[in-house]
Amino acid sequence: MLKIGNLQLKSNLILAPMSGITDLPFRMLNRKFGCELAFIEMLNCRSLSHKGARTLQMLSTYPKDKPLGVQILGCEERFILRALDVLKNHRFDILDFNAACPAKKVVRRGEGSSLLKEPTKLQKLLKLVVKNSKVPVTVKIRAGWDKDSVNAKEVALFAQDAGISGLFIHGRTKLQGYTGNVDYKVIRKVKEALEIPVIASGDIFSAQLIKKMIDETGCDAVAVARGALGNPWIFQQSPNKPPIDEITGVMVEHLNSCVDFYGQRNGVVIFRKFFGWYTKGFRRIRPLREKSSRAKTIDEMLNIIRSCAKAL
Repeated sequence: MLKIGNLQLKSNLILAPMSGITDLPFRMLNRKFGCELAFIEMLNCRSLSHKGARTLQMLSTYPKDKPLGVQILGCEERFILRALDVLKNHRFDILDFNAACPAKKVVRRGEGSSLLKEPTKLQKLLKLVVKNSKVPVTVKIRAGWDKDSVNAKEVALFAQDAGISGLFIHGRTKLQGYTGNVDYKVIRKVKEALEIPVIASGDIFSAQLIKKMIDETGCDAVAVARGALGNPWIFQQSPNKPPIDEITGVMVEHLNSCVDFYGQRNGVVIFRKFFGWYTKGFRRIRPLREKSSRAKTIDEMLNIIRSCAKAL
């Protein structure tokens, strides 16, 4: 049993927020495979405070889309407060503050992993969020800015003192991005220093790597991000690759969900990238991937999916 504030979870695997990925169709699909807590895409506080149509669409949910997490990104108190005010009209179960995103445009604004260089500022922002949130608040951090400034333990302690209920940590520095090795030792030091739950992430691509993360860090739970792309089976922690007919069946279900949610034109376009992830490792798949990148109708994409068995 994992407890984050008043939120109790049976599973120690969490679907992390991913921009352009963790929309409603994707979340609901992964929930069918055992995902319990899932996050929507990261929300920029400025965009949220302005109530942009695209941002509000990202908050779309179903009654069964529970428990649900929301992650916000920001560094200015006025926009954070406005964003929290907008979120009061939406139902969710946990609020995460992003201090980990390494994207250049994010860091330039002083947001995301840029806050790792200012632990006291991050603490102040977290106190503000905790004070104005009706649900448990967590924070997502990285090991540090670069190899010469690994300060995850210090940042984590400042965050804990701000009153958060849990901490997510990616075991790479900002400069590493998503390359190089995950530092399990840094995550373990953070876990040993905190009294609140620690959820670890980084290279969670298989059941074996989930076990490795837990064994080497002692973390309370694991956040699955890129490992869930085209692979909802990761939440079942099965070591074996599913048969082709099961993969194509899930692809059809995902495609239909995208079309139902976005409409045929946008739904097919959005599904195109997922086709590549579902068929990763397939031999002779390149021609079909090229066709999928041009598909415009659901019938076109369905015919391409049905042809996948021939690519093995």
